[in-house]
Amino acid sequence: MAQRPRIVVLGSINMDLVAIAPALPQPGQTVLGESFATLPGGKGANQAVAAARLGAHVRMIGRVGDDTFGPLLLASLEASGVHVDDVVTTPGASSGIAVILLDAARQNHIVGIYGANMACDEVQVDAASRALDGADALLLQMEIPLDVSLEAAAIARERGVPVIHDPAPPSPLPDSAYAAFDVIAPNQSEAEVLTGVSVDGRDSAREAARILRSRGAGIAIVKLGEQGVVYASSDGEGHVPAFEVNAVDTVAAGDGFAGALAVALAEGRPLARAVRFAAAAGALVVTRRGAQDAMPERGEVELLLASQQ
Repeated sequence: MAQRPRIVVLGSINMDLVAIAPALPQPGQTVLGESFATLPGGKGANQAVAAARLGAHVRMIGRVGDDTFGPLLLASLEASGVHVDDVVTTPGASSGIAVILLDAARQNHIVGIYGANMACDEVQVDAASRALDGADALLLQMEIPLDVSLEAAAIARERGVPVIHDPAPPSPLPDSAYAAFDVIAPNQSEAEVLTGVSVDGRDSAREAARILRSRGAGIAIVKLGEQGVVYASSDGEGHVPAFEVNAVDTVAAGDGFAGALAVALAEGRPLARAVRFAAAAGALVVTRRGAQDAMPERGEVELLLASQQ
């Protein structure tokens, strides 16, 4: 790698409160859990760590609260090599919290309470404007105010910096927003919210990807979990099979995918190879617990790619 990709991440920084139980409780029911952990997370922060561990120079832009979680979240990002000078501590606000429940199948059920993340405003837009000079990609998600993300996306597009949008957690986007994204990469449920297509396999994923592109997105990628990844661009469509791994939990798999995709595209990999690299990173995330702690190093991703040609 001749030069480290320069990635800017504008997004959420949360503390994940993770509980594991054999089954989720029904209304009015209490179940005995297996374990509990407090882990740094947030889609933006997770993606920043993912990109940094894969060798990118990453600048994180966002907000934390002035509570006990704020310093811990910043320290976790710094420990992974993410630059946090543009993360603001917001007086009187709580840091973002994600309450995550995992069942016996290790499927995740998440309640997000975004706290200081929702105070992101023109301060973060200005920080993004400074950070985007010389950047190779801007990563966005849906856990801060949408208008802030779209303002930053417009600046990136003006400067020729590719914008990669992970539309999670899902909510409808105005049609005018799609043209701001060089890449949009929803999972099955997110693609359904955005397009109205019930995505249950490769054919329906292709249909959803085509709709997303028709609205203005340059590249549309639909993640199908165990069925792999479907992508569509002006050069055509394709499918990347899922990697065979032993899943522990699915928390932050999409974030690992997004961070790796940004790095791969910034390094100039063709789309099909970039999607496969990202899919390998996402697959490795599900083999271990946690969010940021689960993000793989580059050597691990390259080894998985080589082992499953």
